[in-house]
Amino acid sequence: MLPIGWLGRARMGGWLRRAPGSLRGLRHLALGSPAPIGRGYRPPHTDLTVTAEEHVDEERYYQLYPGHIPTSPLQKALLSAGAAFMALYNPYRHDMVAVLGETTGTSALQSLRDKMRHDPEGYQILQERPRIRLSTLDVTGLRGLPDGTFGREYVRFLDSNRVSPDTRMPVKFVDDEELAYVIQRYREVHDLMHTLLGMPTNMLGEIVVKWFEAVQTGLPMCILGAVFGPVRLNARKLQILTTELIPWAVRSGLNASCVLNFYYENRWEQTVESLREEIGILHPPTI
Repeated sequence: MLPIGWLGRARMGGWLRRAPGSLRGLRHLALGSPAPIGRGYRPPHTDLTVTAEEHVDEERYYQLYPGHIPTSPLQKALLSAGAAFMALYNPYRHDMVAVLGETTGTSALQSLRDKMRHDPEGYQILQERPRIRLSTLDVTGLRGLPDGTFGREYVRFLDSNRVSPDTRMPVKFVDDEELAYVIQRYREVHDLMHTLLGMPTNMLGEIVVKWFEAVQTGLPMCILGAVFGPVRLNARKLQILTTELIPWAVRSGLNASCVLNFYYENRWEQTVESLREEIGILHPPTI
């Protein structure tokens, strides 16, 4: 187990202290739930001289968006280390993968945000803040679109792989409201990338998508998944990955425009092939 010691103070409606412990305490902070009280726990200090108005001002200052948990650089480093360990140990721990993306991706997110600001469609997305959720999708209408259209193939992907856009973790640890939306948008278009890249949700398909996303976004989380993900593959799949799929994913990532600059909600009736061509994604190999 990785000892994390004191995680210090984190603002979440009030001062919250973390007891010394192991990755269990890290998990509670990452999931935004109260940590169990252990030896060394001290109740938070209460200043009876602070007025109600000052409490409101503090809350506005610390919580930048709903669900935001402000953390210090040290806390982010500890969260990153623990999340990386758990994500490598179990790549299907999407909660830990999400924490790792938020605590290590500030520079990459700033670069992505700047690309969106300088693109007309990307700028529109930043202004309107669309969300891809079951509550915002006309799933019945998308199922009624012709085969080969982006909307029809996206819903087919969801049905075939039994996944839902509502499973994406909410952002907690990004200390900038606009950057928080950028990483949320990245998460919500992830399944759209599977559809455009023609990749399933098995380990091989996820690694290929991570290579594409690593080139596209520069997020350390994607790079980590792309580099260390293949260690779980057998020899035959590893050969296919290294000789065919990774070279194709890297070429597509370099050739494609920034995938966050496309308002996919307005392109459901466009064919997958024409959208791939517009973005710059090369025709995918068969796996």
